[in-house]
Amino acid sequence: MTTKTHAKRPALAPLIVDVAVPVGGYYLLKDGFGTSTFAALTGSSVVPALRTAWGVVRERAVNGLAALILAVNVVGLLLGLVSGDPRLMLAKESAVGSVVGLGVLVSVALGKPLMTAAMKPWLVKGRAEREAAWERLCTGSADFRRAERVFSAVWGGFLLAECVVRVVGVYTLPVDTMVWLGSVIVVVTLGSAFLVSGALAAGPMARMLLAEVEADREADATTGAGTGAVSARTADVPEVALAR
Repeated sequence: MTTKTHAKRPALAPLIVDVAVPVGGYYLLKDGFGTSTFAALTGSSVVPALRTAWGVVRERAVNGLAALILAVNVVGLLLGLVSGDPRLMLAKESAVGSVVGLGVLVSVALGKPLMTAAMKPWLVKGRAEREAAWERLCTGSADFRRAERVFSAVWGGFLLAECVVRVVGVYTLPVDTMVWLGSVIVVVTLGSAFLVSGALAAGPMARMLLAEVEADREADATTGAGTGAVSARTADVPEVALAR
């Protein structure tokens, strides 16, 4: 098994937990154990909520986007428990997306795009030179900051669109259909947002970042060569001249 395969596992884990576990749990509880639709939906929602909470605790830092998702998940779950309506339990997923989408768009308007926290590690890759280049671009490049805002704006827009489609489906299609179709909608939304935001923002930002790193290396090489040339010229000057 290659290192690349190992590297993909952490990236796929959230998708498996957030999509495969809830859908599989729903059908296991409803068809396997004969629970009610509401009980099955409630049980299948617990694991994603716990995963989000554990992520916040494990990192020991409050990530704005993670905290927003956690808060909406908890509120949505409580509302579903109070109402006992399985369609509301499905619609609360749309509430999650809509609130997160609005939160992301507001953060763009405020000049502090939330999705940067999710994108930056993919571009920086834990390398000191890329981290330094990122900071320089954030303070000195209007194009870089614009692309950063575009990235979050794309994600916020797609999340809001997903909410509209999901709510329409929840109240027009059977509950059992929306359980699996809702996951398909999520996957399509995330995939589309990934492609569009990559083409419009993440890709250009990656190129700017690499160009900045390369420029920094060339500057260091030029400085080093200049210092070496001065040292060589100094070595050729007679000691008497130096003494003068």
